[in-house]
Amino acid sequence: MLEGLLIGLSTAFSVTNLAMVIGGCLIGTFIGMLPGLGPMSIIAIMIPVAITIGDPSAALILLAGVYYGAIFGGSTSSILLNAPGVAGTVATSFDGYPMARAGKAGKALTVAAIASFAGGTLGAVLLMVFAPMLSSVALLFHSAEYFALMVVGLSAIAAFAGTGNVAKAVLMTLLGLILATVGEGALFNMPRFTMGIMDLQSGLSFITLAMAMFALPEALFLVLNPARSVQGSGGGSKIDNLRISGAEMRSIAPVIGRQSVQGFFIGVLPGAGATIASFLGYAVERNIATKDEQAEFGKGSIKGLAAPETANNAACTGSFVPLLTLGIPGSGTTAILLGALIALNVTPGPRLMVDNPQIFWAVIISMYIGNLILLILNLPLIPYIARILAVPRTYLIPFILFFTLMGSYIGQNNATELLILVGLGVCATVLRFADYPLAPLLIGFILGSMLEDNFARSMQLYDGIGFIFERPMTLGLLVIAVLLVLVPSYRARRARARQAGVADGD
Repeated sequence: MLEGLLIGLSTAFSVTNLAMVIGGCLIGTFIGMLPGLGPMSIIAIMIPVAITIGDPSAALILLAGVYYGAIFGGSTSSILLNAPGVAGTVATSFDGYPMARAGKAGKALTVAAIASFAGGTLGAVLLMVFAPMLSSVALLFHSAEYFALMVVGLSAIAAFAGTGNVAKAVLMTLLGLILATVGEGALFNMPRFTMGIMDLQSGLSFITLAMAMFALPEALFLVLNPARSVQGSGGGSKIDNLRISGAEMRSIAPVIGRQSVQGFFIGVLPGAGATIASFLGYAVERNIATKDEQAEFGKGSIKGLAAPETANNAACTGSFVPLLTLGIPGSGTTAILLGALIALNVTPGPRLMVDNPQIFWAVIISMYIGNLILLILNLPLIPYIARILAVPRTYLIPFILFFTLMGSYIGQNNATELLILVGLGVCATVLRFADYPLAPLLIGFILGSMLEDNFARSMQLYDGIGFIFERPMTLGLLVIAVLLVLVPSYRARRARARQAGVADGD
């Protein structure tokens, strides 16, 4: 390992590779800030550039920099505009956007930058130490375990119900699962629920749905309610309160530590990735928080912002474990990275650390450098980035609508997406007026297709649902999912019982 680190240091600190890290981080951060333009699109576009470079180490360092740079910068549009264009930053908007509306946009961006840096850096440390060992653990997960893991992700609905009605959260999750069934199914390659529209044969686009659930209703709310201020403090042009206090730093430090580890290990599992890591990170932190802290989640909790930002960046780093050690892409983005490596005549797998140690270790060392560069780039720019909230309403609403429509159209290059966007956006606005949480719907949609695919595959392999009892790991994950739903309900019931006891005593 020491020899590998020395090889990685000498490779990563060459002038060319340092330039690749800086260039990748800059491009990734800029792309991540634009809703609708995720890392997958820009990495696919940059593959010809990577092949032109020729050097596999430099090419992978560049593409990896774009990847975690986009995740790092993706929090900006979620916090400032409530327009998450990347699935991994959806949970960031749950508390990041309320903080921005409360006049704490600078603090929200600072917390996001620090949490992202810590999650990515600690993830790189874990990658360096555990990569060879974890590659064998990842092989233990089959379709049955992935199905159970998706159920664990869906159990996070308890965290998004807040103090409201859990039944509403469940209904929205079921609606998300229903929307995930549009298009071709896992068992039969036949279109379902497309209403004869050919453009729906491949299913609904995540970008379109995310924009319809968050960005478009926000723009409509600004139009329908002129008294509503984006900052909640009069929309003044001065952006202050950029620093976080020592007490706030001490409160999020345990969150960052826990979610760095949890997010990394979720990222190691092929098919899990930053999205599930961010949702589970948010759910776990809310469930273990005190009663007073739980009341703040969804309303501008600093812990609720730090948890998903740490988890998604740590998972992003963890996703390189199956890619580099097994040659298994853990997500769409890492699948594109795998294609780039093959195009560069590099075969990822167990022999990569032996045959091409300079590639493996240089990528890990570049992650340390890249996260430091991202922090240096983002922290000084926060006062200027946050000024987007000082834009007058007459300009801000068209700005949100433009990026919402552009992000949806670019995702599919299809005008039908715009009609779907508007229709779903109007429905989402009505649901918000009725006080239905929209986050569970998006969770159900994101996890629904993966849930169905793995469940169908497990049913075929085991000829029924017997796989639940035949595989101990699957049963264990399902038990965890049940506990994630029951424990918060039990705690709430005990709290109500104590309150009733106090009232009777009075």
